[in-house]
Amino acid sequence: MKLKIAALLLALSFAAFPAFSQEAKWIEMENFHTIMSVSFHPAEENDLKPVRKNSAELVAKAKAWQSAVVPAGFNGEVTKPILDKLVKQCELIHAKAARKTDAQLKVMITEAHDIFHEIKEKCRK
Repeated sequence: MKLKIAALLLALSFAAFPAFSQEAKWIEMENFHTIMSVSFHPAEENDLKPVRKNSAELVAKAKAWQSAVVPAGFNGEVTKPILDKLVKQCELIHAKAARKTDAQLKVMITEAHDIFHEIKEKCRK
């Protein structure tokens, strides 16, 4: 009897606290974030080598995210136009990475990072 009551209380506690429920995930967004993180954060400290090295992968991950099906729990109507801006910015970074100064490239990756965070803020329903 005590076990049944404990199980019932546990079940009710999960129902009462939605924070315990799983949040929707968008795998392609997480994959993009991984490469953005290892590229952008060193750039904050004026190390632009990772941006130059990872520029093609930034484009590939951004395009994979752009072409992915929008999962339940996310707002594709809001996300898609901003994601288009992100892809264009990543393509620009890749196209110019070898020719831009570190200062110019830092501005470009910061803009891409800001666009990414705009998506993160607005993408959920």
